Amino acid sequence: MAILIFMLVLWYTGLFFQSFFLHRYAAHQTFTMSNFTEKACFFLTWVCQGSNYLSAYGYGVMHRMHHAFVDTEKDPHSPKYDNNMFSMMWRTKNIYQDINNERILLDSKFTKNTPQWKSFDAFASSNFSRIAWGLGYTVFFYFFASVWWHWLFLPVAFFMAPIHGVIINWFGHIIGYTNFKVDNTSKNLLPIDFLMMGESYHNNHHKHSGRANFGGVRWHEIDPTYYIMLVLDKLRIIKLKKSAVRVK
Repeated sequence: MAILIFMLVLWYTGLFFQSFFLHRYAAHQTFTMSNFTEKACFFLTWVCQGSNYLSAYGYGVMHRMHHAFVDTEKDPHSPKYDNNMFSMMWRTKNIYQDINNERILLDSKFTKNTPQWKSFDAFASSNFSRIAWGLGYTVFFYFFASVWWHWLFLPVAFFMAPIHGVIINWFGHIIGYTNFKVDNTSKNLLPIDFLMMGESYHNNHHKHSGRANFGGVRWHEIDPTYYIMLVLDKLRIIKLKKSAVRVK
């Protein structure tokens, strides 16, 4: 039971900070926060993603490129230009690392106001940090895995963020339904997004990328991350932009 609880916590906390901090804040800036809160989010993203830590700068810039070049050869991740999900994610990894390590020239529209904490990213993205987290996961499994099949979850823990990415960036452009006609292959993967905390409403998001609420087009499209954001806004931890909550 401890292993299953651990995997659920790892899945949803890591996913929340990917959706809330990396996606809706770093990439789309649907809300603002204080400098202290931003730094806290960097730290909490590292704690919750662990060995899968993604930089707000690297993720934010790459995701803006995805929207600008969706389903073209310049798209960092598109099923149209890769034979399988593994080759797509390998290419995505290489592009992400080039962006995060500033090895390529980028248009200012992709980098403008993207949060960056170089010293922390260098530590959190280091081999030392990733290996330490991986060893920590392994030790936890050693003490709490009570049946052999629990160990099957360990590779999932190691690669949680890439798994989240492939669900949306591969399957979210192949299967599902659409609410809007857009000039790309984005789909809404799940009618009720219990798995990806709103991220699976991909067609909605590509139609209105500046909206904080990825769901809400149909009655059953509930976006859990958005409702958490509403609470944080009421508590004045973040401030949602009016343009991001306006219904179009």
